[in-house]
Formats: sequence, structure tokens, C-alpha cells
Amino acid sequence: MPIPLLNYSPSSQNHRVSGYEILGDEQPRIYTAENLPSPAEMDVLILASYRQIFHEQQILSSTQKPFLESQLRNGQITVRDFIRGLAISDTFRRLNYESNNNYRFVQICVQRFLGREVYNEREKLAWSIVLATEGLQGFIDALLNSEEYINNFGYNTVPYQRRRILQGRSQGELPFARMARYGIDYRDNLPLPSTAYKKAEPFNLQTFLHSSDRDVVLLILASLVALIVSFYLLPAFGLLPNFGGY
Repeated sequence: MPIPLLNYSPSSQNHRVSGYEILGDEQPRIYTAENLPSPAEMDVLILASYRQIFHEQQILSSTQKPFLESQLRNGQITVRDFIRGLAISDTFRRLNYESNNNYRFVQICVQRFLGREVYNEREKLAWSIVLATEGLQGFIDALLNSEEYINNFGYNTVPYQRRRILQGRSQGELPFARMARYGIDYRDNLPLPSTAYKKAEPFNLQTFLHSSDRDVVLLILASLVALIVSFYLLPAFGLLPNFGGY
């Protein structure tokens, strides 16, 4: 028996009320398949879906799902089904789920699928419990089957960031796409750059004389001096045949 979703209280009214602002650059553009879009319009809708779920920083050749795209174009699945297919794909798992802890992953998914920021830490905990008990697919299904998702996006609208405009402020909330795809804890575990790409430091004779590179450099210099003596100086004094043609 699945554990019921933990109760949490909304902390903001901003995205839960209708907006009355004049349309502008900060208003979200809505992509929907309700009115049987043309092939070109469907291309734009599919790209908007990729951009919403993966953001610009994650749109790669491996991200594309031609089979899902074909089903959507032929009317075999809805936009919500297409979004679900992208979310449970191996690519989404690798780029987002495996590179974050559960709390940060919940925040990313609430932003991308429900179009808003998480209310508070209690909501993070509530969805994290769902993720831990039902797995990634069960968590994604819970989000896309939620009343909030259906009421705002239905079956044929690509999710978008809702109500970025804030009253009393000259600028709206920043786009969720600016959020890095992984947190500090994952970043700190990444392998360090190779020593071959270390930043160049000013030459220090004292340091060089005590380094392991000293013997190698001295051997190379000795070899160069020996070649110069053999090919130029010794023939000049008649000690060896003239190899240089002098």
C-alpha cells in the first residue's frame, strides 16, 4: 500500500491566482495541441517540450526520442504522455536524478512539471518520500496525475513557469532554466582536472632545482650541447670530418 502524500501548506498565492498583467516578454508562451497544430507548429511544440523538461543545457542528441515524437505527431499519445516519456527516459534519469540528491531532484521536477517553485521544505520532504517509496516512474506519475497538473496544463499543453510577474516588483522571478542541473554536493565529487591542464605558474629557480623535472631538463640540455659540439665545433678545429659542409 503506497504511503499517502504528506500534507504541506502553500506558502505563496502568486501562481495560484489569475493574472491581469499586460502581455509582455515575461509572460509565458503557451504551447498546446488542442487545436490540431500543423506539422510546423507541432515541431515547435515538441521543441518547447524538450526545452521545458531538459532545459537548454541538457538538449543533446541523446535527449531526442524519435519514437515518442512520432506517436505524438500521429495522435497516438497526448502531450502529457510525451512529457511522461521524456521524464522517465534513461537520459533524464542520468542527467538529473543520478546527479542530485532527492530533495534537489524534487525541486527540479516541481519546477519543470508543475511550473512553480516548491512551497517549502515540507513539500520537498513530502515528494521525496514518494520518490523513495515508489521510485522515479511512480514519482513522475504522481506529479503528472496530480490535480494541480491537470487543472493547469491538462492533457495537451506543455508545462510552463506560471506567474513570473510579482506585484510591486519591476522584474519577475528568474526563469527556472537558470538553475544549475546539479548541486554543490555532486559537483564536489566530480574528478579533478588532469595535471596536464594545471594553470601555468611563474618560473621559480629555487623550486625548479628541487623538482623532479630538473634531471630531465638537464639531460635534454646536455644532449643538445653534445650535438652542437659534434656537428659544428669539432669539425671547425679539424678534430672531426666536417658534417656541415664548411
